[in-house]
Amino acid sequence: MKLLSELFFLWLLSLKGTVAHPLMESNYLREQKNLEPLRRFQFACELEKLSHSPSSSVHTLRPSDIKAIAAIGILQTTPDSRTDHEDLLQSPERTLLQASMGTLSALVSRFNPSVLHQPLPLKTSGAASGTKAISILDQAKEMVKCMKENQMIDFQKDWKLITVFFSAENLCSSCASTHQENCSLDSMERLTRVLDFLYQKVPKAFVNLVDSTEFRIFYLSHSDENKIRAPCNCVDEDSKLDDIILRWSYQSDLEKLLNSGRYDVRDDFTIVLQPFLQEINLPHRMGWQVNGTSIPKTREEITEEKCSALGVGLWNNMVEPVGQKEHYHYAKMLQAQCPSQEYPYLFTYKNSNYSSSSRTSEPEALSQERSYGTSIPCFDRNPSNTVPVSVHNLRPADIKVIGALGDSLTAGNGAGSKPNDVLDVLTQYRGLSWSIGGDENITTVTTLANILREFNPSLQGFSIGKGNQDSSNAFLNQAVAGARSENVPSQARRLVDLMKNDTRINFQEDWKLITLFIGGNDLCRFCDDPVHFSPDNFTNNIRIALDVLHREVPRAFVNLVTVLHIVTLRDVYQEKDVSCPRLIMRQLCPCVLNYDDNSTEIKMLESFNRRYQEETHRLVESGRYDTKEDFTVVVQPFLQRVTVPKTEEGLPDSSYFAPDCFHFHQKTHSQAARALWNSMLEPLGNKTDAHFLETAITLKCPSQTESFLRTYRNSNYMYPNQTMPDVTTPLPSSATPTPAQEPDQNHGSQLLCEDRAPSSSSPTSVHALKPADVRVIAALGDSLTAGNGIGAEPNNILDMNTEYRGLAWSIGGDASLKNVTTLPNILREFNLNLTGYSTGTGGASEPNAFLNQAVPGAVAEKLPDQVRALVRLMKSDPRIDFNTDWKIITVLIGANDLCNYCKDPNYYSAVNFTSHIQEALDILHAEVPRALVNLVEVMDLLPLRQMFLDNQVQCPTHLTEDLCSCVLPVTEGSQELVMVMEATRAYQNSTRKLVESGRYDTQENFTVVLQPFFRNTKIPLLQDGRADMSFLAPDCFHLSQKSQSQLSRTLWNTMLLPVGEKTDFFDPKANITLSCPTPHKPFLGTYRNSNYTPLEPTNKPIQNWGSDLSCPAQTPSESVPTSVHKLRPTDIKIIAALGDSLTTAVGAKATSVNDLQTAWRGLSWSIGGDGTLETHTTLPNILKKFNPELFGFSTGIEKETAGFNSAVGGAKANNMSTQARELVELMRGSSKINFKEDWKLITLFIGGNDLCHYCLDRETYSVENYVKHLQDTLDILYRELPRAFVNLVEIMEIAGLRQIERETSECLVPGTTLCPCFLTPQESSPELQETKIMNKDFQIKSMLMANTGRYAQREDFTVVVQPFFRNTIIPLDNNGKPDLSFFSMDCFHFTERGHAEMAIALWNNMLEPVGQKQSYNNFTHGRSKLKCPTPEYPFLFTSRNSGLQNTTPAVGAGDPLVPYWAVILAAIAGVLVGSVLIGVLMSRRLKKHQHERDKATEVNLTAL
Repeated sequence: MKLLSELFFLWLLSLKGTVAHPLMESNYLREQKNLEPLRRFQFACELEKLSHSPSSSVHTLRPSDIKAIAAIGILQTTPDSRTDHEDLLQSPERTLLQASMGTLSALVSRFNPSVLHQPLPLKTSGAASGTKAISILDQAKEMVKCMKENQMIDFQKDWKLITVFFSAENLCSSCASTHQENCSLDSMERLTRVLDFLYQKVPKAFVNLVDSTEFRIFYLSHSDENKIRAPCNCVDEDSKLDDIILRWSYQSDLEKLLNSGRYDVRDDFTIVLQPFLQEINLPHRMGWQVNGTSIPKTREEITEEKCSALGVGLWNNMVEPVGQKEHYHYAKMLQAQCPSQEYPYLFTYKNSNYSSSSRTSEPEALSQERSYGTSIPCFDRNPSNTVPVSVHNLRPADIKVIGALGDSLTAGNGAGSKPNDVLDVLTQYRGLSWSIGGDENITTVTTLANILREFNPSLQGFSIGKGNQDSSNAFLNQAVAGARSENVPSQARRLVDLMKNDTRINFQEDWKLITLFIGGNDLCRFCDDPVHFSPDNFTNNIRIALDVLHREVPRAFVNLVTVLHIVTLRDVYQEKDVSCPRLIMRQLCPCVLNYDDNSTEIKMLESFNRRYQEETHRLVESGRYDTKEDFTVVVQPFLQRVTVPKTEEGLPDSSYFAPDCFHFHQKTHSQAARALWNSMLEPLGNKTDAHFLETAITLKCPSQTESFLRTYRNSNYMYPNQTMPDVTTPLPSSATPTPAQEPDQNHGSQLLCEDRAPSSSSPTSVHALKPADVRVIAALGDSLTAGNGIGAEPNNILDMNTEYRGLAWSIGGDASLKNVTTLPNILREFNLNLTGYSTGTGGASEPNAFLNQAVPGAVAEKLPDQVRALVRLMKSDPRIDFNTDWKIITVLIGANDLCNYCKDPNYYSAVNFTSHIQEALDILHAEVPRALVNLVEVMDLLPLRQMFLDNQVQCPTHLTEDLCSCVLPVTEGSQELVMVMEATRAYQNSTRKLVESGRYDTQENFTVVLQPFFRNTKIPLLQDGRADMSFLAPDCFHLSQKSQSQLSRTLWNTMLLPVGEKTDFFDPKANITLSCPTPHKPFLGTYRNSNYTPLEPTNKPIQNWGSDLSCPAQTPSESVPTSVHKLRPTDIKIIAALGDSLTTAVGAKATSVNDLQTAWRGLSWSIGGDGTLETHTTLPNILKKFNPELFGFSTGIEKETAGFNSAVGGAKANNMSTQARELVELMRGSSKINFKEDWKLITLFIGGNDLCHYCLDRETYSVENYVKHLQDTLDILYRELPRAFVNLVEIMEIAGLRQIERETSECLVPGTTLCPCFLTPQESSPELQETKIMNKDFQIKSMLMANTGRYAQREDFTVVVQPFFRNTIIPLDNNGKPDLSFFSMDCFHFTERGHAEMAIALWNNMLEPVGQKQSYNNFTHGRSKLKCPTPEYPFLFTSRNSGLQNTTPAVGAGDPLVPYWAVILAAIAGVLVGSVLIGVLMSRRLKKHQHERDKATEVNLTAL
């Protein structure tokens, strides 16, 4: 292989007047340039003075002793590379390594400013452009020559620091897979020659040896493919395993070479392996995340930002003892370490007191040289008298064929390897594999196959010897090393084909035993992409594989072995007394081994591991695979809670592992085989799920009474989860399409259009397209377009798996328009030659689906794949003239994204959703001529909740989690529901903006038209108010043919409407008549032929934030009520408020920084009375509509007109009792009120400042003190005020303000000044988590205090918790950014608009029963959001009149007799929902990387 040489020296000039080498830089310029990288790093070392007597020994060498720095290294190319030498010298890899040496030189120069540096010449000596690169040995020779010739150093006496960057040969080449040991050996021989040369020729030298293999592979793998071919193009998992093992072997050989002492004989020379690049941890794909840190999308960005860090990493390695050196981490900004006073020198093997020891002791090695056979204690080994027809009557001896699917644990990697022979882990000992190996016999090798051969010596299918899955001796062991769950379906496909085609197997008659074991590699990589490796995707992959077996393999018993408890692998990895190749372990399983014990990643791993197991059980227990008499799947859970085997000393026993401490040794394979056999004989419900592998496992025998392999039926076992097959991912249909059900005549339509003629000639513009011009129709989407359950009979929920594509609204072509209303059947009335529509039933891949490429369960991410499949079909089908025919393509996607939104809001964000839509439309735009694309807005799913909330409607409520987990099962008013509501609106807005951008109107023959009729969806109701279930499929979620027909009519009519006039409402019960093109509007509506100009979202500015209230006229109570539980709004005479600057309305109308200190009390949400309700929405202005004589509200900005607004800016909970006393005295002293007789409404809102300063004084601002101060305040009001209704408004969720701080730059004041405890901590930091928890504690414990019954002993007084701030969601604008129109100029206080929203939310809360109050605030402008009291419920709601307390208060001074637990339970539920959601969101590893903002100049402002 050709080598490209690199030779660069880093010399520094310091002597004035010396004749410099031609390439020498000036000392000053060099110093300034090389110090530049250091500005990025902290370097606070105390610099020693230059030593007058440099060290005589390399083992006491200090940085100040070094006089010259040099480096040599290679970049290699593939043999046939067309890249010339000079091009590669300019490669990013060379730039990075050179920059790293520049940083190293700058660091050393801080100790010795005279250290010398010579830059790399433009062309390496002896290598002209286009010629072969010189070897690294030649580079070493030239370096020594230059050093000797340089007059500025004394070659014999000066200390030299030389760094050798060395890379192994291409470990992923054919050399690696065919000549494993020789490949590594060749590289080592070349390196040894270089090091020997340096040892022999260079005196006084400290040599850094840097293995840059990982670094080189990363950079060449991401180079321009037209210049450099990636040297490591490993595409299959087997090759990746080879790659990991071979790289470790090479690095291990390096360590052995240096540990040998070969280069430590002389006292003035040493070579030290610096491992900082061995696990460089650079991202493997641009745009991915590494440990939660976003990776730049271009290599250039990485080059610019991170090159200097490599030099710091090398420096740190030099001052770290051997054995304690750390690797470079991409996402971590390094700090340059300092030599200590105790160890001021560079570390070598000798001064580190380092020695390597053999990893496996001789006794252990001997113990592994033993037989792993067993004996069968069973006497009855006979088959059934006749071949059984039922799998539930299957005896071991009846089995004639054995097969297996899985990964390297089934392939047998390393099962027979000798101790320490790590390279041999690449060998697949399939004959020793626990579930299918057939080497020798049971007396020497224990495997499931060898056990079964004792019952049936004619068993076929087992594997023998060594080899991969393609070798003949692998037979039916189709496991692939490195496989993940997504690879199992292809394994199943290959296994079926092998069984069908092998003459030794009677495919129809022979009973087969197939063992499937997978999941370890999914868990090992889950942290790279938690969505891709989610439990749902894992289970779906298993389901697809089992579906193949279920559909195609007769007479089969399938063992589904649950994934093992992989976290226990950490026990082996972390035990220092067990010698293992930890580098290999980390690379094989980074997500298990790279994180701390209590980290979020490990908690998520535990969760995924557990859910993999649970979902595996749930899949099988659905009964999905028990629909045939000759087939079943049985979960074998014996590895579910397995622990690491231990020695007598309590240490992990490495003899159970292959030499890599990851794969199973034959010892474990034997134990696993015994455990699997025993599990197969254990009845369901009594299977062992935890084995101690170090204990003896005795083989069980079938008994006379229980002679069969155990299934759910012969175990008399009822699956706990068995209801019906999962409906979220329908069963694949058979390859043969079945006719659609007999159409219902009522689902047809009449088309009364007279003009059905096409254009006189085929139009060239999509804006002149008539319905009759359309020749091809297609559709993309999810189960709504696939037609799931359209034709299902009522209550036949199993039929939800049937895809009635011929009845699908936008693409179905069954029968004709007379009895089936679909868009194709409408278009066929205009053009009988229409093609592309689907008929009958079946999956997307079946012929009758044609151009209906919708896939049930699809999310937006899968839409581009559907588009590509559609384009391929249209291009290849002879019925379609791809370039000439006009096409209509209807796209509807997004329901499944919304149903999963609350699980991962980042992944299912509107930005990602729109990005996937854009990618799909871009493909159509680029590749499909003559097309009109209907992009149907995502459906609002929230109305569908009504079916599942109505007890009179018989809907499968047990399936809500599976159907739509973020919408159907969640609590009313919960944050999940709010999130979905906001996401729906964001999805709709973002798709509208995408289409209206004009992106798809650049070609005359293509356009995308948004069809918005799903924006508002109405649930069809019967006359009695119940939902009309005839419009819904049996699952109450999908649409029946009745609804699909209405959907088709709505789509057709909307297509004819001009853009800007299209309907945004879908009412399934409406009487929808099919429209017709008119002479004036004969074309399908597009943006151009509608003369439509998209309106910017910022239309006319809203003049004011008033509201309209049109409640029926209400009169006060006939007499002044004596009970607060019969208090009407009209009865309230006095209004008051206590609180902080949010109640004084600081900054509500601020236009400059000076205004931020002004309190606009007249606009305050709870107490302001400026103007009228029509111009200013406040609680007093609302109440003035009921009682114009209301008194106590604030006006203006002066203290004198504050009324009974006793709030003070900056107040905390400990100030509230003072405010309460002042308020009582104000009321007592007022001559305008009747203190005893007038009803009073007081709103108390406090706590923001307590939380914002909690971290500064945890005791003062503790939740206990907060609640105590609230209680003291309420006690004063309770004791002193007659006839009072107190609103206790829960403290808001302050963490949302972080989003404003993070995503906007318009705030005049740094948030850290106003709220340090929420806005200063880093994301996911313990401090932030603690404060969030305190936020919830403030809410919960204040609510508990208010609902103890303490304030219910008087008939004329109550305290009601108003929870609209419990789940606070920051309002967003149309661009998805925080909407600053709600916030003042400090981005912390509220504007008048924000106060208006708070007033609306408070008023509506007051009219909602306790336990049913809305616990979030919907920040959307609307003048008609205010609720009205009803004739049935005319009172302000209290706990008692909400039905949560007795009708009369308890008497006496004792505890009340009222069941206050009811109201507490009802109220606390909403708090806990928000808390759980916060916990989930905080546990996600994938967080945006944010730079800290520099603290701005503090402005003296009023705190919250």
